[in-house]
Amino acid sequence: MSLDAIAQAQLDAYNAQDLDAHCALFADDVVVASFNGEIARQGIDAYRAAYEKVFADFPGNQAKLLNRVVVGQTVIDHEHVDRGNGEPPFQVAAIYTFRGDKIARVDFVR
Repeated sequence: MSLDAIAQAQLDAYNAQDLDAHCALFADDVVVASFNGEIARQGIDAYRAAYEKVFADFPGNQAKLLNRVVVGQTVIDHEHVDRGNGEPPFQVAAIYTFRGDKIARVDFVR
């Protein structure tokens, strides 16, 4: 599967709030950080717990892909996110760094 297809699969699983399918695309030692900032979580268990909470807190949450760029082992997604709870939507850039066919790191720009 191409990196583009893996990035799309994780976004589709995210929008379906399918935690198992979503987490299956990430490395066991995944790192999530704000761009040029602090690490927010590390490891698949911490990642799973964070998104289990997001899916529970925001059952109407949806991310719409606005643009995707694939360069080497990196996929950069520009997304429009609507939590579905009446709060204003926001945009985010998610920078996915791959190791093989798994996402090993995510850096968010918001």
